[in-house]
Amino acid sequence: MKDIKDLPFDEWRDELVRIGEPAFRAGQIFAWIYKKGATRFEDMTNLGRDLQAKLGRAYLVGRLELFGVFRSKDRAEKYVFRLHDGPRIESVLIPAGGRATVCVSTQVGCKFACAFCASGRRGFVRHLTPSEIVGQVLFLRGRIDAALTNIVFMGMGEPFDNYENLIKAILILNSRQGLGIAARRMTVSTAGIIPGIERFRKLGLQVNLSISLHAAAETKRSELMPVNRKYPLEKLLAACEDYLREGGRKLTLEYVLINKVNDGAEDAARLARIAARLKAKINLIPFSPVIGLAFEVPEEGRVLDFRRKLEAGGVPVTLRHSKGRDIQAACGQLALLK
Repeated sequence: MKDIKDLPFDEWRDELVRIGEPAFRAGQIFAWIYKKGATRFEDMTNLGRDLQAKLGRAYLVGRLELFGVFRSKDRAEKYVFRLHDGPRIESVLIPAGGRATVCVSTQVGCKFACAFCASGRRGFVRHLTPSEIVGQVLFLRGRIDAALTNIVFMGMGEPFDNYENLIKAILILNSRQGLGIAARRMTVSTAGIIPGIERFRKLGLQVNLSISLHAAAETKRSELMPVNRKYPLEKLLAACEDYLREGGRKLTLEYVLINKVNDGAEDAARLARIAARLKAKINLIPFSPVIGLAFEVPEEGRVLDFRRKLEAGGVPVTLRHSKGRDIQAACGQLALLK
């Protein structure tokens, strides 16, 4: 059976017309799902019983099964969902005052095995469907009193490796018939999948793009991020320049700072040059410990010194201490659970 939440609004409207129903029904059904939270056709009271039954024979409104919740001392919350075929995924809710950010997964596991990240350590299982991606946001939206202001595709998996399903989810989240979340409130983070960047720049939505850089030299980046062997740093930077030339929004460079690995003076100088070349801002993230990895968290003084070196190079820097470390919910800590 088809899951309605796998379809952006235009596709769902066309689907209804194909089965002989008037196009206006698409808006009614989307309103029930995305505005009112309905998960059964029987609850959609402005649809006749015959139509409810017809839809129920061919379609479903999928929802995620909550497996567990972990709450951090800093108020971050990690939600573990069990999928219909068994594997589990993780999402993170990050409150900040009267606002909230949801960190969403796009795959079960990850193919790319970055050396400092938990998500790829047990390999890749499968892509998440649009319904499973959107379902994380729908579930967490119902768990908060604050306004859901930002969505970041930075959880488990590489978003651009699941490009088609990612874009369908973004279209559903952005559309006024769906959740109506502004494109500029969404951010996709990629490890540097160049074909994905090239397609993304043609999308026509002002969704933010972050590049997970983590090293500013070819050899070191290949050691930390094996994806660099397929999509080398210099080619990645050229693709980013093309993205900007064609109207892409200002880039953010994500940089996980690992003690005595990528936090030296030359690392800072190289990173500053790259940021200046791309007119990008840098999101500096001290490493969060991952069980089984020997990498160390840099001391605060070393982090601040690295930041000062970047700022001396004339680039804007944000220092982000990831929330949820104590529940394994910080950047790089989300893991595939079977």
